[in-house]
Amino acid sequence: MNEYGDNHEKTFPALPPAPGRGFAHTWWGHAWLRALEDSALDREQVKAGRRYARSGAVGAVSVRPGGLTAVVRDRDGTAHRTDVLVQEFTEAEWDRLLGLAAAESGYIAALLDREVPPELAEDAAAAGVELLPGIGELDPRCDCDEWDHCPHSAALCYQVARLLDRDPFVLLLLRGRGERELVAELEARSAAEAPESEEAPADAGIPAADAYAAAAALPPLPPPPGLPEAPGQPPTLDTETDSEAELDVDAVEFLAQAAANEAHRLLALALAPGHADRAPTAPLTTAEDAVRLTAEASDFRVRSRLAVATGRDRAAMDLAVRAWGFGGPPALAALEDDWAPDRATLARARAALAAAWADERAPVLRRLRARWSEADADRQLRLGREGRWWPYRREAARWIPAGPSAPDPASAWSALDT
Repeated sequence: MNEYGDNHEKTFPALPPAPGRGFAHTWWGHAWLRALEDSALDREQVKAGRRYARSGAVGAVSVRPGGLTAVVRDRDGTAHRTDVLVQEFTEAEWDRLLGLAAAESGYIAALLDREVPPELAEDAAAAGVELLPGIGELDPRCDCDEWDHCPHSAALCYQVARLLDRDPFVLLLLRGRGERELVAELEARSAAEAPESEEAPADAGIPAADAYAAAAALPPLPPPPGLPEAPGQPPTLDTETDSEAELDVDAVEFLAQAAANEAHRLLALALAPGHADRAPTAPLTTAEDAVRLTAEASDFRVRSRLAVATGRDRAAMDLAVRAWGFGGPPALAALEDDWAPDRATLARARAALAAAWADERAPVLRRLRARWSEADADRQLRLGREGRWWPYRREAARWIPAGPSAPDPASAWSALDT
């Protein structure tokens, strides 16, 4: 059976290799790939599958309600039968989806033009029908016996993204209905909903008084969603493309993940009790943000590029990252900001030092600007502009951050006794 077969199954011939091309260009094609890339536990398997699909290793693809099937060949020529299962819609879900599509003539026209209006997907989701698959909805089955997405099932999903770009009815067939059946039912519903006379046009609307009166019968809005357990995983970038030779894919993927981590942190902060009463924090400078990103990076090349971009060598950046871990921007300032306190600030600092060791022998400290170093020793206290004290220890002729800050000198100094 070929791709012009009946409404119950279509078989699409193998597509040619696609070197240097993306697999999806439409929003629904990208949504399909996100369902794959966000679900797979092993991203290396997904990358291998993308290479398989790009090289033309996927044979003819059979599409039927609830599943896909294709033969995918390894590089050594070994053939694997691979299936990907998708949940079919129930009759009730089809009724809601078709009712929404038939109610808007633009939706039908778009579908016939091989387009999926995003508004249709949004309206369907609001009615409890998820048109596009989400995380975990692409269920892989392969005779290579992998329990998660293997390169063969990932390759099949990438190839289907190309088919979806050309014909979104592939997705609707997966959900349980073929194109001819859908078009006939949409036309029937559209005709049934057409106005009988011009005296009552379909878009006449609802009187405002009636709409206001009906609002009391509506259920209350659901509570806002809670904080996700973990930051989201950005999609894997296509590393096979040669057209952007200057693009560092690993660096871009790192930045995308770092952005997701920071968004998760900010959302957690926004949802925390008392957040509205907190004073807003100043945005990070470029130099501060580079240190923050370096603290999250595990790739040596990314860390090196961030160091060079901020004018630091590797040792200086390692020191900045260590300081950052003890307290973020204030800790970094204590490391790099060699400032001189004014008279009032210096008077308060001297009073704090005198009170800190009032009942015991105080260390002999010598001041240079906002840094107090123990005479003939390797311990130091630094006063931050925010008024807190930072402990430092000298190692190999460098002053190293030794701990978080404290509101008084004695507490900060205790970190140097360990």
